[in-house]
Amino acid sequence: MKNIIIDLGKFEDKDSFYSFISGKLKLPEYFGRNADALHDVLSERNDLIITVINASKAGEWARPVIAALSDIEYVKFEKSGADMKRSDFFYELPEELIAQTPIEPRDHSRLLKVDRVTGEVEHSHFYDLGKFLKKGDLLVMNDSRVLPARLFGVKEGTGAVVEFLLLEQKGDKLWETLVRPGKRAKPGTKFSFGNGRLTCEVLETVEGGNRIVKFDCEDNFFTALEDVGQMPLPPYITEKLENKERYQTVYSRELGSSAAPTAGLHFTKKMLEELSCQGINLAYVTLHVGLGTFRPVKEENVIDHKMHSEHFFMPEETAELIRRTKASGGRVIAVGTTSCRTLESIAAKFGEIRACDGYTDIFIYPGFEFKVLDGLITNFHLPESTLIMLVSAFLGYENTMNAYKKAVEERYRFFSFGDAMIIL
Repeated sequence: MKNIIIDLGKFEDKDSFYSFISGKLKLPEYFGRNADALHDVLSERNDLIITVINASKAGEWARPVIAALSDIEYVKFEKSGADMKRSDFFYELPEELIAQTPIEPRDHSRLLKVDRVTGEVEHSHFYDLGKFLKKGDLLVMNDSRVLPARLFGVKEGTGAVVEFLLLEQKGDKLWETLVRPGKRAKPGTKFSFGNGRLTCEVLETVEGGNRIVKFDCEDNFFTALEDVGQMPLPPYITEKLENKERYQTVYSRELGSSAAPTAGLHFTKKMLEELSCQGINLAYVTLHVGLGTFRPVKEENVIDHKMHSEHFFMPEETAELIRRTKASGGRVIAVGTTSCRTLESIAAKFGEIRACDGYTDIFIYPGFEFKVLDGLITNFHLPESTLIMLVSAFLGYENTMNAYKKAVEERYRFFSFGDAMIIL
């Protein structure tokens, strides 16, 4: 499917609009450049999803255009993110629907299938994912692995217990950390973890109050971290996680995340094998999820929010699979918002998918024009979060809020250990 955003507010007259739409649809020179001709062309297409924003800001010239577009099933009229408030993305969620523990087995979580054009929903289970996919589709998954990044250290000299959260590696055993309570971790202070298995010294305080910490241990740092660290579960999960691997995807391999790419938690190894046998292709990117993923949107105007930056890596093998899938008419389906942000960041920067690595702070909200995605598998996200804004950009605002309303009514489980949805 080709995704087109039409911002009617930016066109001065019908000539500038028809020049734009002719280029987007690659229309011939003899195209009539009027509303009737536009309606005829769009009625014959079944490979498009068109989102119209700022219709109310268009001049009188746009009236027949809006009438023609309104008659096409796959055309949606939406608010622009520039006009949306944080509160637009609020929904009521009973506390008991916040999943505290993962479902066993993984693939027995529920699955809400949502039609990207009509918003129609179908209730299913994740183990039936294959019935919504077809041969030649490509699932792109984030293979980042979660660090057991929560450490409880004993302060040298006083015995006070202080919590450390590893945020970003700055060098060999050198990390930027979040420390609580911070007043007990001034530069020069030393701490011990796991009865001396790991030690550290606070070197400096940086902007925002985080600490730069130098760790020391007798053997490999990450081996010691596995022994003494705890999973940095989201604050809305209050029950203890008995098995650390349940906050990892079965295909995780690149250590570096502070939170799990949770859409992938539903897959089992057997399920991945069955999908491959069905002709579904599998590919991997890496985006190390930061704790900023839980940072709430505080600004009322959506576009004023500043996104956190996260490191990503796109291997050539995956880039080639995406290009090949697009060329053959297959669908590229992102497993999770992190995979989505990786793909769309690269396409936005280079105008194509290519092997690369770097940092992204892309903020996807309604009005965003997707260049890569044809489908999205994702969990149910927090009200007023950047993640529900991303889903709204892909599915449409009204479709998204209606789908969430139905999920609440049907008692789906929400957030990291909750159920999933697939948008196609």
